[in-house]
Amino acid sequence: MLKNQKVLVTGATGFTGNLLTQKLCALGAEVHAIRRKKTIPEALTDLPITWHVGDVFDPAVIENAMQGIHYVFHVAAAYREAKISDETYWNVHLKSTQLLAEAATRQEGFRRFLHVSTVGVLGHIASGRADENSPYNPGDVYQESKAEAEKWLLGFADKNSLPFTVIRPAAIYGPGDRRLLKLFKMAKLPVVPILGFGGGFYHLVHVEDLTDFMLEASVQETAAGEIIICGAKESTPIKEIIRMVADQLSKKTLFLHLPAWPFFAIAYLCEGLCKPLNLEPFIYPRRVAFFTKDRKFNTEKMRSLFNYQDRYSVHKGIEQTLKWYQEKKWL
Repeated sequence: MLKNQKVLVTGATGFTGNLLTQKLCALGAEVHAIRRKKTIPEALTDLPITWHVGDVFDPAVIENAMQGIHYVFHVAAAYREAKISDETYWNVHLKSTQLLAEAATRQEGFRRFLHVSTVGVLGHIASGRADENSPYNPGDVYQESKAEAEKWLLGFADKNSLPFTVIRPAAIYGPGDRRLLKLFKMAKLPVVPILGFGGGFYHLVHVEDLTDFMLEASVQETAAGEIIICGAKESTPIKEIIRMVADQLSKKTLFLHLPAWPFFAIAYLCEGLCKPLNLEPFIYPRRVAFFTKDRKFNTEKMRSLFNYQDRYSVHKGIEQTLKWYQEKKWL
């Protein structure tokens, strides 16, 4: 259904957007993409993509890129780094969404606005498993700006009859990802420090499964007007992820639990000192929170809307990602 359709991808040069764009080209879509002035990823250099250079929150760039578009895949995100200003998060997440959605209502034959949010808008899951009806509970400016963009889109779409689907991915991983590399490296340690004494649950989604689901959700009528959490069937404790990697490396790992509060204190102090100097701190509060905040979600809606089936179990995905890290000599 996407063949010969004019689609716009934001965040096409990122981890998820890169793979999604490759798949859209393979399906025969007429792909347009917005990028900042930087090198195009090697996997995209020879593909038939019309590039629009500039910021995703620039009105002129959006107006030009949206001409005649039938589908929007809004993947762009400002990832959490200490040197990024709060204004950048609001521009990349909220302002861009507003500009794209408003432009979409002016396109004849527009079919679907697929908005990529995050499960982070629900924050820490203290008990049970959160679902699409759980209340918003963002914990930092990244999550707050994502939550506000999502809420604004829901209100705007309702008033303007904009066809949309909101996807909330869990933690995205797979070949090409670097964010979980530190966790994989920990599996090589003889003693692995774990901050806090809670469950340490983490919910993953393989990038292949996520992008496949995004493509399906963009054309399925059952996904229209829905918010959908996208993740593996179950969450996995961080310790279990490390054990999976250690097993693949034939390592025996001993875990050492440490209280988190001293590390939070150091992290906040370090970030407070480094941010005004435009320096990257060696420890962030979010890195400490990685071990102390549980992420457990009910992902049944993802599978029931149109009988979606995962291609990757967590174990298979971890094994594949580990091999990729080893091939790149990063591990």
